[in-house]
Amino acid sequence: MTLFVEVATASAAATATRSRLAKVAAFADLLGRLRPDEVEPVVAVLSGELRQRRTGVGWATIAAIDVPPAVEPTLEVLDVDAVLDRLVITTGAGSVAARSALLTDLFARATAEETDHLRRLLMGELRQGALESLVADAVARAAGLPVAAVRRAAMLSGQLPVVARLAFDGGEATLEAIGLTVGRALQPMLAATAASVAEALALTGEASVEWKLDGARIQAHRDGDEVRLFTRNLNEVTDRLPSIVALVRSFPAARLVLDGEAIGIDEDSSRPDRFQDTMSRFGRQTGDAGAVLVARFFDVLHRDGTDLLERPLAERLAALDAVAGAAAMPRIVTADPDVAAAFAEDALARGHEGVMVKALSSPYEAGRRGGSWRKVKPVRTLDLVVLAVEWGTGRRQGWLSNLHLGARGDDGFVMVGKTFKGLTDELLTWQTAELLAREVRRDGHVVHVHPELVVEIALDGVQASTRYPGGVALRFARVRRYRDDKTPADADTIESVQSLLG
Repeated sequence: MTLFVEVATASAAATATRSRLAKVAAFADLLGRLRPDEVEPVVAVLSGELRQRRTGVGWATIAAIDVPPAVEPTLEVLDVDAVLDRLVITTGAGSVAARSALLTDLFARATAEETDHLRRLLMGELRQGALESLVADAVARAAGLPVAAVRRAAMLSGQLPVVARLAFDGGEATLEAIGLTVGRALQPMLAATAASVAEALALTGEASVEWKLDGARIQAHRDGDEVRLFTRNLNEVTDRLPSIVALVRSFPAARLVLDGEAIGIDEDSSRPDRFQDTMSRFGRQTGDAGAVLVARFFDVLHRDGTDLLERPLAERLAALDAVAGAAAMPRIVTADPDVAAAFAEDALARGHEGVMVKALSSPYEAGRRGGSWRKVKPVRTLDLVVLAVEWGTGRRQGWLSNLHLGARGDDGFVMVGKTFKGLTDELLTWQTAELLAREVRRDGHVVHVHPELVVEIALDGVQASTRYPGGVALRFARVRRYRDDKTPADADTIESVQSLLG
């Protein structure tokens, strides 16, 4: 049996070092000692997640528990997992008190180190994508398997704990059997940035240069007449988008997986809506006069029994044109920077965000921010996570105003700056309510929050700074919008922010 303190200790050891190799080694050492029935819960906890996903326990319940810690560690991994299972099924009248009793008993059996780890786990303070990447590499090391095999299986299945168990039980052959399943969402491929189309083409060579829409990422799955739509966060939104369901159902293929974008279009001007207007319409296709929600698809991952993930983009685009026709994203293929720049200027003139530049030889790397895809936008932006916020003064008295912003690191989020610019009264009102609902604690006028909200920040650049742990600070940062279509795992990394120094 494995004690829960061993999990907490491994996590603490990983947090204490900046070396990725050392972090992976700490996790792999623990994973190599587990019993088969302990693998799934431990991998979930190391990833900062709960195997049960949601327990119905709020931060107020957790914060209210005050019991002395145990002196000696006796709590087993499966003991914790069993309590979490019971929390999930504890519902109905009296469930709040019953859940509190379950947690009180659990914390009473935990040492101080275990209690701290449990609190942060239950409150979502450990949850972030970079940590899962470390655990995936540790699973590969502990099981003696290629890292690429574990990463691929995890991205296609979306369930690293299950993949870990299969890795130990069945080895590489079992992981290779995991494929794309029509109807089951997979992690989308992401893009790196480039300052210009010329810079992007220098990195990709001949490429597909496509409109970059300021809309909502969608993944469409079709199996016969059944169509399912998912967001970039893998949430299903099929019932919200009947017109896009009908569009996908009309395509000349019986089985499909498509990647694309949904965006609001003004019927009178044919110009795209602002992002926030698209998102407000995203959940309610009402047929309002003057505005429609349309889809443009830029990739096809499966077509009539054939997975296309590992095929070059040039081949996937040919398949996309045959399937989606006029619903394919407008694009050109070129290696000429001047031609690409003219196409980008036209996209901007039409009201779009910029362009994507994609190497024609690139496979679809599910869940990865690959260098073979580059986004080029005239305004430099970063997707950052709100870590804390300060109460406003003067005209902003009563509102939470000045945001503390963090980039994604290996073990959490690294603060890189603050801003109160770009916030309308409407956004201040929304922001205050949303951040108070995520409050963890207060230090004077500063409210610390769960790192859950992603905000897109426009900036003029970064500068070297010793004020923040990452060694950089944002210059002239201002809020563009909140990204409710993104999770903290989609936030820009501290390495991405640091790269802007150059």
